[in-house]
Order: sequence, then structure tokens, then C-alpha cells
Amino acid sequence: MSNAVTDIPAAPSEDALRHFEAEFTYETDCWDVHEALRAGDSSFILLDVRSPTLFARGHIPGAINLPHGKIVASRMADYPPDTLFVVHCAGPHCNGAARAAVRLARLGRPVKRMDGGITGWIDEGFELERAAAVLAGA
Repeated sequence: MSNAVTDIPAAPSEDALRHFEAEFTYETDCWDVHEALRAGDSSFILLDVRSPTLFARGHIPGAINLPHGKIVASRMADYPPDTLFVVHCAGPHCNGAARAAVRLARLGRPVKRMDGGITGWIDEGFELERAAAVLAGA
């Protein structure tokens, strides 16, 4: 029986292993970020690259808001060159995290993308933090 799943054969196991292992050097997921933050791990900076308005409506506790378009050398100079940045945006429907990753990589900065973004974070059942001005109705 012909179908879209099996019409193209799977890669040889050695190739699949290289491919899937390599993915972990480029990305992480919401669960792993949550567990690291919960444990107080400070080995990375979590960058929320959405707009300040969306950040104020709800963001991951501990995240720093820096829209991807504002990732420039002068802004990143405050961080040691070996600082790992984990970037995220709204979710799978958004390419802001990929844009941020490109900007950071062009600046020679270590970077990973957090797959799922805010959507994935919420799907995992994790809480968001809101800016005080939003909570006050401002």
C-alpha cells in the first residue's frame, strides 16, 4: 500500500542518529528550560523576542524581553562572549525565534531556540508572569 509516510524510505540509522543528535545543539524545549529555571540554573539567558506589548501580557518568569530586531552588537556587549542565549517567540506559527537565532549567530554568540515558544510553555502547563502595569489595567 502506498502512502505519504512510507513512500520515501527512512534514513539509515547512522544518518538518523547524526541528524537527531545534531538537533540538540540548535534547540531545546519548554520542559528542559522550565526545569533549568526551576533549579536556579543561570548557565543561559532566556530571551523573549516578541514585542514589549506581548511580553507585558504574559512571559516566562526570568525571561528578558529583547525583540529580535533589536539584537545588535551594542546591546549584546553587556554579556560575556560565551553567554548562551535561549531564544523564543510566540510559538510554532512565529519565526521570531529563528530570526533572533540568526542575529545572535551572526554576532558570534552561542544560541539555541526553545521549541514551542509561549504556546508550548502554556501547553506544558507552565505559568506565565504578567507585567504589573497590565495587571493594574494600564
